[in-house]
Amino acid sequence: MATFISVPLKKSSEADLVKPLSKFVTATYSAGEEQGEYIRAVEELNKLRKNALGRPLDKHESSLEILLRYYDQLCAVEPKFPFSENQLCLTFTWKDAFDKGSLFGGSVKLALASLGYEKTCVLFNAAALASQIASEQNLDNDEGLKAAAKYYQLASGAFGHIKDTVLSALNREPTMDISPETVGTLSLIMLAQAQEVFFLKATSDKMKDAVIAKLANQAADFYGDAFKQCQYKDNLPKEVLPVLAAKHCIMQANAELHQSVLAKQKKRFGEEIARLQHAAELVKTVASRYDEYVSVKDLSDKINRALAAAKKDNDFIYHDRVPEVKDLEHIGKAALVKATAITPPLSQKFTDLFEKMVPMAVQQSMSIYSQRKAETVNRLVGSMREATNLCNGVLASLNLPAALEDLSGDSIPQSIAEKARSIVQQGGLQSIEQLIKDLPELLTRNREILDESLKMLDDEETTDNELRTKFNQRWNRTPSGDLYKPLRAEGTNFRNILDKAVQADQVVRDRYGSHCDMIALLCKPENELNAAIPSANPTKTLQGSEVVNVLRSQLAQLDEMKKERETLEGEIKAVTFDMSTAFLTALAQDGAINEEQLSLSQLDQLYGAYNQRVQATLRTQEELLGQVQTSHQEFSSLKQSNTEANQREEVLKKLASAHDSYVEISSNLREGTKFYNDLTEILLKFQNKCSDIVFARKTERDELLKELQQSIAREPSAPNFSVPAYQSTPAAGPTPAPRTVFAQQPQQPQQAQQQPPAKPQPPARPPPPAFTPQAASTPPTNTPPTGPPTSNPPPVAPPSQAQGPPYPSYQGYPGYFQMPMGYNPYAYGQYNMPNMPSMPNMPYMPYQATPGQGGYPGAPPAGQPYPGYPQQPPQQQPYYPQQ
Repeated sequence: MATFISVPLKKSSEADLVKPLSKFVTATYSAGEEQGEYIRAVEELNKLRKNALGRPLDKHESSLEILLRYYDQLCAVEPKFPFSENQLCLTFTWKDAFDKGSLFGGSVKLALASLGYEKTCVLFNAAALASQIASEQNLDNDEGLKAAAKYYQLASGAFGHIKDTVLSALNREPTMDISPETVGTLSLIMLAQAQEVFFLKATSDKMKDAVIAKLANQAADFYGDAFKQCQYKDNLPKEVLPVLAAKHCIMQANAELHQSVLAKQKKRFGEEIARLQHAAELVKTVASRYDEYVSVKDLSDKINRALAAAKKDNDFIYHDRVPEVKDLEHIGKAALVKATAITPPLSQKFTDLFEKMVPMAVQQSMSIYSQRKAETVNRLVGSMREATNLCNGVLASLNLPAALEDLSGDSIPQSIAEKARSIVQQGGLQSIEQLIKDLPELLTRNREILDESLKMLDDEETTDNELRTKFNQRWNRTPSGDLYKPLRAEGTNFRNILDKAVQADQVVRDRYGSHCDMIALLCKPENELNAAIPSANPTKTLQGSEVVNVLRSQLAQLDEMKKERETLEGEIKAVTFDMSTAFLTALAQDGAINEEQLSLSQLDQLYGAYNQRVQATLRTQEELLGQVQTSHQEFSSLKQSNTEANQREEVLKKLASAHDSYVEISSNLREGTKFYNDLTEILLKFQNKCSDIVFARKTERDELLKELQQSIAREPSAPNFSVPAYQSTPAAGPTPAPRTVFAQQPQQPQQAQQQPPAKPQPPARPPPPAFTPQAASTPPTNTPPTGPPTSNPPPVAPPSQAQGPPYPSYQGYPGYFQMPMGYNPYAYGQYNMPNMPSMPNMPYMPYQATPGQGGYPGAPPAGQPYPGYPQQPPQQQPYYPQQ
């Protein structure tokens, strides 16, 4: 009776985890101790998979621990890597556990780029191995019973978990073994077997019969539910269904047996007999139908002995009425088993290999937070730089501070001289021209990387579309066009960025062209620069005047404000804060991260005070520039106005503006160079991402093509077609006459002419090769028969039978030819056989010879050889020893 169902393990193909995961770690984390630690963890994960799936596993708890540890690690690593078809693409291939395959097609397997698929299959194997370990337990002791119940409940919980999660994990139709219907049935079977183990434990512990009956009845109920689920489906092996039916009857019989003991204790002897009779019928059903799967001899003997004793006592003593089975009180149920909840970690001593790595949700939130932080910093710094440029432009238009320094009218103002030296120190025109020259090369390199990346996607998508057109619905993987949408959107974004960068480069070139001459003038030696600046009449009378002192004070305040801005800009850029802790806390508490709310709140705390300081500098600049413009108007009115002075002031303005433009252009070009170099790294990562997904898609395509070839090989070559009636064997009716040539007395030709017309027959087979092949036809009545003397009647064949296959001459006997199929030369053909069921009172037709072909010879007289046959030599010795 102790027959338990165990589930076979799925088989997986080898998958390399090291290359794609290491590439992601290298691209995501900067080189250092952290990156090296993660790469080592990736290698350990790959070893763990090989130990769990790459070798046969013993039916032992240690093997199950390896599987559970790998499953726990998959659960832990899933949120930390972007596993998907269009990001980190890992293809896992698994075979159907119940499909044994065929000679040509192989077993059914499925390849998916989904970590959820890998988790599902690993958990299936853990459940299957748990069922195998449970079935190997010794149920004669308590330890074995406890272990079996534990593992069956674990298997039931694992199969139930797969039932609830498989469709969302795969996003496509799974193989039959992990379909919700199959694993749901397996979960019920494991739960029923766990309940049966508790029944066995209660029986061995000699618990009360009422308790044992309820346990058995609950087990019968579980087996019945499992039987109903797979009764009309072929998703499980054919041996499972009869075992479930037998177990249902056996457990119900046990429940009736123990309930009969309870009825006897209550002196309900008729009920006792009715329950024992029902139990005997159930066991008899099992013995007659499922004896090859389950043995019930011991249980049957036990029930029959109890039934005989109960009947004897009732017949002689109690005379209690035996009720019908339908009138009996229902036996109660007691479920002591429950499917184990699957909540990782399931292994006993699990440690996450990637414990320090934050989940992808946190990484994505950190990335968005970094973007928000960069935008805040750029906004604050940009507003200050924009205000500073505005201030420099206003001062340059007023020729300040050069106008205050140029009171002599014939020497280079100190500010102009410092600006000229600054430009020369920074490299002058050559520096800018080299930066401008490098930009097109950097741009071209980035365009080539982007074009090559998108071309890989285009080529793979074209191939996918061609195969989809060729195989139609059989090509059932995700279309490349749908899969590549995020990548193409990313590529379009990169192309837009490059187009905007080209426009910005052109603006910088135009600005450089407009200030190139003045910048070149500032790069010349001091004497040439002084000679190029027009001289004017001295205005020394203004030196020391109040308006000049006011202007100098105001310009000094502006310079101080600029220095404060530089310091403030450095402080703003230096602000750092680790948001990962806040995001991890939110993820642990709520299961999700409200990134926008958390980020904006934290950024407001970090940069609120700096924002106020920036706004204060902007207001200060606005007030100071207004004062400077008012003072400059007063200063200009006091200056002596003439043509030379105006020309000199105009040149000085242009030189000051050229310096400011040089500084800005140099900064823009350096930022542009850095932008293109940074973009190159980003585009290389994008190219690697495209390359990885295209490689994964090619691998998946090859697997799918192989499966299609196997499925095509398994298909029939042609559809079913109807067989002609004359080629089919009749299902009923008399057996047709064999192709036998019967011998009969000769009849007159007139009798042959009176026979009914023959039905249309298939074309006659050709005669033996020794004769000239001719079509069988009825000879003329005046044609004399050929062949040996007709001392015996010629053999006759029914005209409606087709001639047998041709037979060649036997090489051992020259001149001997095999007789047609079924030929019998003996004399039973000389008589009409009125009692033959297939041919009642059938007259035998005379043999019709074929023109040019002799008839078969009749039998020679007794003791004479057949004419034309070789004679055997006289016997000198017997062939066999004489007795």
